[in-house]
Amino acid sequence: MANTTPLPASSTSRPAPSDEVVVRATGLTKVFKDFWGRPKARAVDNVDFEIRRGEIFGLLGPNGSGKSTTIKMMLGLLYPTKGHITVFNQSPRDVRTKARIGYLPEESYLYKYLNPGETLDFFGSLFQLDAGERRQRTEQLIEMVGLNQARSRTVGEFSKGMQRRIGIAQALINDPDLIILDEPTAGLDPLGCREVKDLIVALARRGKTVILSSHLLADVEDLCDRVVIYYGGRIHAQGPLHELLARPDQVRITSPIVSRETTEKVLAALRAEAGDKVRLDNPTQNLESYFLDVVERARAEAKTSGATSGNQVAEFIRGGTAETSTSQTEAVLDRLTRPTASTAEPVATIVPTAPVVNESKLAALTKHTEAAPAESTPSSQPAEAPAAPKAPVDLSKANDKLSGLLGGKK
Repeated sequence: MANTTPLPASSTSRPAPSDEVVVRATGLTKVFKDFWGRPKARAVDNVDFEIRRGEIFGLLGPNGSGKSTTIKMMLGLLYPTKGHITVFNQSPRDVRTKARIGYLPEESYLYKYLNPGETLDFFGSLFQLDAGERRQRTEQLIEMVGLNQARSRTVGEFSKGMQRRIGIAQALINDPDLIILDEPTAGLDPLGCREVKDLIVALARRGKTVILSSHLLADVEDLCDRVVIYYGGRIHAQGPLHELLARPDQVRITSPIVSRETTEKVLAALRAEAGDKVRLDNPTQNLESYFLDVVERARAEAKTSGATSGNQVAEFIRGGTAETSTSQTEAVLDRLTRPTASTAEPVATIVPTAPVVNESKLAALTKHTEAAPAESTPSSQPAEAPAAPKAPVDLSKANDKLSGLLGGKK
């Protein structure tokens, strides 16, 4: 039975692609050779196709079927072994042709120490955009791909889904006429996938040509006007999706719910002609549509136990509540800045490696005594500090007296 999943309303309402050919491949062949020039792999084998302006074109096929090689020849990164390919009726190796192309590779090769704004500014400078234009486009693209709250973060900190978002933004910084997207929804959540697909439809509505290579066939079915299906380097099927997916040997009749008697009469009439092949069931929607509908209803009710935009960091990460953390900080600052008093608590001190003796202590040691002073008895009362000498002290005699005491003389 034919697939009844409807395309998005946005894709069905856009104008039909024009007759202007943007990409044309004729007899396109690419053979990889070994060191000795012997054929090693025939990645693309005598391929013919055309892609028109305003079209969303799908490149499908299993791994190793030749899709990536075709894209690289389309970008001018590889030369065809035989045949030829043109982009905007020019060689894809022409610099002016490359300036009209936006490309999102399967893996995002971005500088991980740049933030989103710096990344887009860098790619904008490659297209020789002036500073004002780069700033304006950067702001609009960051807002469009939903990275407004991650402006200060470096790309190396991004998840795969966030890297895909900034990758899509860099592919659009030059406002290209041809956009090549390789697995654009990889790593994105269902809401992000829906946003990317709406973006692709909006680009096509503006007359942009989009080439979509994806293993997610549901995305291709939602978006693409025409597809080619590769296998072993060759195209085994191509054409409009509605023609490829149609099953002319079956028909589906859809009606509102009617009475049981009417249903039985209709089934009896159909079975009289078609036999037991007639069946009755309820039409279904695809999982993505159902998922988005449930999420939208839940969002309207403002109830969720999943990911939301939080207002503060979790308490266990902060190491306590904000109030506790603040009071502890203030207590530390208070101890560091309060003036020293006589009743202050004892603090740890660092003893210097060289002895430091002040003049008052030297003067006390020069008093005439017959024996070394006895060990002082600990007292709870602080000892009275000796008075400072009124006359100059002879330091040579003090040093002799100190040496005698340390040497054990009586």
